[in-house]
Amino acid sequence: MPPREFGTLKLLVGGKWIQSQSGEHRDIFNPADGQPIAKMPFSTKEEVASATRAASEAFESWRETTVGDRVQYLFRLKNVMEARAEELATLNTLNHGKTIEESRGDVRRTIENVEAAISAAYSLAKGSNLDQISKGVDTQTTKEPLGVFAIVCPFNFPLMIPFWFLPYAIVLGDTVVVKPSDLTPIPMQRIAELIQEEVKLPPGIFNMVYGGAEVVESLIRDDEVRGVTFVGSTPVAKTVYRLAGEAGKRAIANGGAKNSIVVTSEADLNAAVPTITSSFFGNTGQRCLAGANLLAVGPIKDTLLEKFSRQAAALKIGSGLSPQTDMGPVVSKKAKERIESFLEKGVDEGARMVNDGRGALVRGFPDGYYLGATVFDDVSPEMSIAREEIFGPVASTIQVESLDDAVEIINRRTRFGNMASVFTTDGRQAREFRRQVRAGNVGINIGVAAPSAYFPFGGMRDSFFGILHPQMDSVDFFTDRKVTTSRW
Repeated sequence: MPPREFGTLKLLVGGKWIQSQSGEHRDIFNPADGQPIAKMPFSTKEEVASATRAASEAFESWRETTVGDRVQYLFRLKNVMEARAEELATLNTLNHGKTIEESRGDVRRTIENVEAAISAAYSLAKGSNLDQISKGVDTQTTKEPLGVFAIVCPFNFPLMIPFWFLPYAIVLGDTVVVKPSDLTPIPMQRIAELIQEEVKLPPGIFNMVYGGAEVVESLIRDDEVRGVTFVGSTPVAKTVYRLAGEAGKRAIANGGAKNSIVVTSEADLNAAVPTITSSFFGNTGQRCLAGANLLAVGPIKDTLLEKFSRQAAALKIGSGLSPQTDMGPVVSKKAKERIESFLEKGVDEGARMVNDGRGALVRGFPDGYYLGATVFDDVSPEMSIAREEIFGPVASTIQVESLDDAVEIINRRTRFGNMASVFTTDGRQAREFRRQVRAGNVGINIGVAAPSAYFPFGGMRDSFFGILHPQMDSVDFFTDRKVTTSRW
């Protein structure tokens, strides 16, 4: 699919495309060449209120629509996305920068969540009953939709992560106002077009506004909104969770990560190293399940580091649309500068830079936001590069004496708990690691422990704020139980 001109993005409110009256706009870039491809408005408070009002009005009839009829729209959405999969993947890469193969995987995971939501509508959304709890008295529970929900999206998975929530809310009878990332809004813009043109979802069920922190706060404080979902950095997740609590709203707030991958002396390095390399540098390190700290247990470190750094150095950097590219650019110039500042910190703190990703050049793309894969050695747990979220293609290698020492670093020396993985051929080590590590997603010989849509996406400590998690857990987030006790 050839790149298209996107112009100024429009809002979707009550089934109509609306030109924002905002005086504030932002250029949206293709990170491969650093060139603008669209303008995004920052929606006004009045426009946000108009979207939530449209969603609230649509809710009254949508909640009365039968489950079977609501499911048909998701079947249609799945079929449309299957037919448009390559177009959606191309737009994803164009706006984000990740490789086209990674974008194809994102689209597949997106469709998987539509399928899971269809399944949930027929299974997990059911209530229960118990007859004769007292003489002539029966009790019944039903799950009912709540109303309008705000879905606030991150930049790194412009399609997949909104679909952790969107299809579940819709099929359960709720309505939504989606706010795409202010860096990567184009893939969701196209989804909205397809929902309008081909899925033909009734007006007001799906609405879309654009903006930054002020728009998010307006959505949370809006009287029509019953809850908010968010995925992003930990400081913002904390703010979203606090604002939702103050406003009496439900919230799922996923924060940042500092994921550790542990390699024991019992690991099969020939099988492990390619998977580990993909974990650290896939999606250019810009995912909440990316490896960040590489913990080498015992004498395996030198061999592991030699193999790992060699594979990292061999990664081909370039435009994500080229099939030869192994790693695309980071999402923005600001992101590149922030990551480079961490590389300088690592050197200043005494870490040894085995692979230096600075100065990466891609022929034909002099203004792209490129970084190579960076690998540090001699990293201690106290260093900034071992504790703070970098969100880029950077690996910090830490030597530990035992698996217990590795778990201690993960549980007590870092504050995040999104993912932790261990590579070993020893079943006892694997079991102990799974039981002891405090992370919501655990991998055993898996570099990116991403749960399928039929399981909740975990998260602990400063990586998650809330009770119910994305994906399947959201069935209970988007509904409430009504308990009816009756005597006839």
